Amino acid sequence: MYFPSWLSQLYRGLSRPIRRTTQPIWGSLSRSLVLSSQRRNPEFSSFVVRTNTCGELRSSHLGQEVTLCGWIQYRRQNTFLVLRDFHGLVQVIIPQDESAASVRKILCEAPMESVVQVSGTVISRPAGQENPKMPTGEIEIKVKTAELLNACKKLPFEIKDFMKKTEALRLQYRYLDLRSFQMQYNLRLRSQMVMKMREYLCNLHGFVDIETPTLFKRTPGGAKEFLVPSREPGKFYSLPQSPQQFKQLLMVGGLDRYFQVARCYRDEGSRPDRQPEFTQIDIEMSFVDQTGIQSLIEGLLQYSWPNDKNPVVVPFPSMTFAEALATYGTDKPDTRFGMKIIDISDVFRNTEIGFLQDALSKPHGTVKAICIPEGAEILPVFLNTNRNWNSPVANFIMELKRQELIRLMETQEEDVVLLTAGEHNKACSLLGKLRLECADLLETRGVVLRDPTLFSFLWVVDFPLFLPKEENPRELESAHHPFTAPHPSDIHLLYTEPKKVRSQHYDLVLNGNEIGGGSIRIHNAELQQYILATLLKEDVKLLSHMLQALDYGAPPHGGIALGLDRLICVVTGSPSIRDVIAFPKSFRGHDLMSNTPDSIPPEELKPYHIQVSWPTDSKAAKAH
Repeated sequence: MYFPSWLSQLYRGLSRPIRRTTQPIWGSLSRSLVLSSQRRNPEFSSFVVRTNTCGELRSSHLGQEVTLCGWIQYRRQNTFLVLRDFHGLVQVIIPQDESAASVRKILCEAPMESVVQVSGTVISRPAGQENPKMPTGEIEIKVKTAELLNACKKLPFEIKDFMKKTEALRLQYRYLDLRSFQMQYNLRLRSQMVMKMREYLCNLHGFVDIETPTLFKRTPGGAKEFLVPSREPGKFYSLPQSPQQFKQLLMVGGLDRYFQVARCYRDEGSRPDRQPEFTQIDIEMSFVDQTGIQSLIEGLLQYSWPNDKNPVVVPFPSMTFAEALATYGTDKPDTRFGMKIIDISDVFRNTEIGFLQDALSKPHGTVKAICIPEGAEILPVFLNTNRNWNSPVANFIMELKRQELIRLMETQEEDVVLLTAGEHNKACSLLGKLRLECADLLETRGVVLRDPTLFSFLWVVDFPLFLPKEENPRELESAHHPFTAPHPSDIHLLYTEPKKVRSQHYDLVLNGNEIGGGSIRIHNAELQQYILATLLKEDVKLLSHMLQALDYGAPPHGGIALGLDRLICVVTGSPSIRDVIAFPKSFRGHDLMSNTPDSIPPEELKPYHIQVSWPTDSKAAKAH
């Protein structure tokens, strides 16, 4: 039976020396806030009834009397069983002699996954019966006493990682799913990384860990917020989408360097890989520029990175928003593989092909293409590059254009070219989606494009400050949030051509996933008022406290928030962020274990002066 020795790797980094803080933190506080010069390995059996964990015993423990507690993982022929805890597995010999009949009865009759406590002696396994795949494979426990601490009823699924289970079943019985190796690994790695982040920020760089309220007020723009009724008629709290306003107010308050492992809330409905409640590593600094924030985050990730993964190499490369869109068709490009977008407009500038000519004649019109290596097997109906092009489009392309296209795209036999024509942003976005879809298809056929051990970080910068609203393109909305500062070179355009203004907004991308976003903030009240009221047409009364605070000596400041769930998901290679959260919601935002959200009796709603307006649809009414 195989159990990876992952825990020793997970904690290896915690045993190395960590330098002391070089500068005092507010005088006398420095003595209590500095790290000790040496971290010891965790003591897992302190304060409890066991002497050892199941996964730590080795040949060096031979002859020792031990007490172990855990779950029965496996039993064979009533001769031995495998005991499991969070640290690993160990083999236990069931006594066969008559004098130990009571111990034998307990260990033989207890159902799988029952919790037992055993005491006995560590002995060597018989020669030739060692298990090199188990870290404890050289020893076993000769049991003297046993106690059944809790019997287990029939389970809805086996606690084995290789057993296929639907996600709905896993979420319904999450407390059982948490026993699996993978969930144990994910959550313990998450804990370790967060602890290292705290050390880096607080102890090495003087940040202050501050909790901010989760009952706040409705704010304009951004994602929808959860409302919380109060006992005052018609008045509600809102759960904050992020601590954005609070962390800026902390800078006004002179805290200088803030961070928080912050809970955030967004009422975004059913989105496949989003959670209504999620966690950010939230950071804000005074007297900082974009380069300073980026350097801080690169050092933070390098310091907290797991030792069993390939190391983080800094500094991270950087790319403008315009370059990312033009080259990869997205603002969060996966740079682990090629298949870049190529502008082939010049090839068809004087073409007689109608749809290409029509596209190029319009403002921002373009012709773009990507080359799919070995794509003929997955996309046989498209424009492949052998002599007998078999797409209807190819029949319109003259031999001269065909050869020029092959040269420009650097295509090989069995490659496929995907071509689109239209408005620049839409054409790039379409090819960006096709690029990822084709990569997925190729990898299902065994073509290795994205190395799972490679972590490709990228800063994306110079985003537009504003975007046209989808529902009304004549109006503007913030591309990031309304407190984002404009690029210094573009401030004059705010009053003439605001759509052209770049922002001091930066995103951190990892393997095609946005894992962080931040900006330098507006610290001038007059500029903030103009953007809110004139350009975004927001009700500034909702943000009067912010505008007033900026008028009282706000320092220049900026920050960032790392999405902890998404970061850990990518680091562990998990298919979903729900696999790195202890108790997540389903993709519809439901807790399947406790059947949440749930209805509330009308009498309990009366103190909040609200009542439910039930749907008129008969099926919906019956559901309630």
